[in-house]
Amino acid sequence: MGAQRLVAATGAQRLVAALLTALLAGCAPATAATGGPPPARRAPEGAYAVGVRTLTLDPGSARPLPVTLWYPADGGAVAAGRFPVVVYSHGLDSLPRLHAGLTTRWAAAGFVVAAPAYPHTRRGALRFSRADVRHQPADGWRVIRHLVRLDSRRGDPLAGHLDLGRVAAAGHSAGGFTTAGMFTSGHSTRLRAGIVIAGGGMAGSFAGPGAPLLFVHGTADPVVPLAVGRAAYRRVNGPAAFLSLLGQGHGEFLSPGRPGFAQVLATTTEFLRWTLYGDPAASRRLPAAARLAGLTTFEDRLTP
Repeated sequence: MGAQRLVAATGAQRLVAALLTALLAGCAPATAATGGPPPARRAPEGAYAVGVRTLTLDPGSARPLPVTLWYPADGGAVAAGRFPVVVYSHGLDSLPRLHAGLTTRWAAAGFVVAAPAYPHTRRGALRFSRADVRHQPADGWRVIRHLVRLDSRRGDPLAGHLDLGRVAAAGHSAGGFTTAGMFTSGHSTRLRAGIVIAGGGMAGSFAGPGAPLLFVHGTADPVVPLAVGRAAYRRVNGPAAFLSLLGQGHGEFLSPGRPGFAQVLATTTEFLRWTLYGDPAASRRLPAAARLAGLTTFEDRLTP
């Protein structure tokens, strides 16, 4: 979202390098990652109401980080229980609220979604810089560390409700590259899964044992060409899946009511239920959730 139109170079490696150069004006945390879902636990049935709050990390620093939190709610309060966390990263010239069609539905399904507004790539940034994407994976980890502290903070409404042993990272476009950049060698085992939407890999991404990763990409994407997402998918040496939106561009399928949104929502939600709740039935439902003749294709290597 908001990245420049790019011309793909021949060869997967040159294509990735050219894209990162354009995105970043040149465009990745430690213990080994897990290679599959956590032990099974019960995933929520039905849908929650959704609450929202905002906070700012390090407001007096050189890099303050506003964060929007969507969470399962009940009667105006946080719903009972502990919920896995999804860190969601927006693209260039975007904002967390512009992705609420997807993130609020994840919250309704039983996840706390934390979406930072990155200092130099968000819409309205005073000093906009594509090159700052390289610093955003560290911001994502900063969000996770803050939530660990918040979960034990007496009196905070979310205290005791955050399952910080079960975290996923997800993002669109430059946010997809940010997500990939959180999966460097030796990343914390808190990070159980990733969803890269219309993005690709960064330097050092997908090294070492891999957590499950889901890629979502339009086959006619003029900003981040399909070949970039495919190259990243091939680099993942752990469980991975690829959902293709046939003939679609850079992210129109993220808007409720648009073709492909229902498949993207169903696929990402089942993927999160499998990887963060350990729901084996969700894994089995993934192919059916993803496929719609003439609109999508789905391939996976999630199980041996």
